[in-house]
Amino acid sequence: MSKTITEKTNLHPRNLHKFRYDFELLSKNYPELKSFVGINEHNIETVDFSNPEAVKALNKALLITYYDIKNWDIPEDYLCPPIPGRADYIHNIADLLASCNGGNIPEGESIQGLDIGVGANCIYPILGNVIYGWSFVGTDIDEKALINCSNIIEANPKLSEAISLQQQVEPRFIFKNIITPEDKFEFILCNPPFHTSQEEATAGSIRKIKNLENIKTTKPILNFGGHNTELWCEGGEFRFISQMIYESAKYPMQILWFTTLVAKQSHLKSLYKVLGKVNAANIKTIEMAQGQKTSRILAWSFLSNQQQEEWQFQKSDQVI
Repeated sequence: MSKTITEKTNLHPRNLHKFRYDFELLSKNYPELKSFVGINEHNIETVDFSNPEAVKALNKALLITYYDIKNWDIPEDYLCPPIPGRADYIHNIADLLASCNGGNIPEGESIQGLDIGVGANCIYPILGNVIYGWSFVGTDIDEKALINCSNIIEANPKLSEAISLQQQVEPRFIFKNIITPEDKFEFILCNPPFHTSQEEATAGSIRKIKNLENIKTTKPILNFGGHNTELWCEGGEFRFISQMIYESAKYPMQILWFTTLVAKQSHLKSLYKVLGKVNAANIKTIEMAQGQKTSRILAWSFLSNQQQEEWQFQKSDQVI
């Protein structure tokens, strides 16, 4: 059995998961994981990433071991996020904020983020709070998902003062009903639904399982889960992000950085055009990769460089 510690150089330098998983440590902290751990054809210890229960057990072990989150669970059929990739998004946002703050990452609960589509897993607010001490508002159109997030927060008391939840009662809007005239957020993050239909989402899941197992299947097993509203919406990723951009123009001075994941690189050119229509002052694309999967963060701001530098970061508790 190989014990070689290989660095995943495509992950962010501050990502705690840039080396191979230490399954001995993880199983010690969460014994239920042990039954899912085995040796692959390369003589390397791993879990079956096509098994939803194995993925959930791994997540629980990671959250206990590295983030001191001892009580976390999600309902069946809801998205079980790959934590290393989610942590990368958080670290890249930290770098984005540092770029407006003399190279220092602002830390502390007064740094506020808004998670659009927090899902049932609450993973971005958890990671952002544990790693950098940030506060979050998590929003979703799915009441069941928010109830589960609330259960996670209640079961981990240190999160209770840092994360609040709000249901979007008008699904046709993204920011309306959520951002009030008094609100100011350092950043907004989003992992948008990227399929255009249930059928497309099912086909994507079948393709993912085929790639993982190298076998043919017609059964849409969701290894990372995914509820309808998490996986697809009318018009898919491009339409959702376009609407997000148009709505963002109504809150130009209240948000330092708007950000979203973009799964399909082919969408970027058209999204840049939409950003041009709303006169975004700053636009950045941050490439990310995890294993064979590549993604990117699209970030934009209506504040000039000078306005960004004048953003009141002194309200943060500390910087690192």
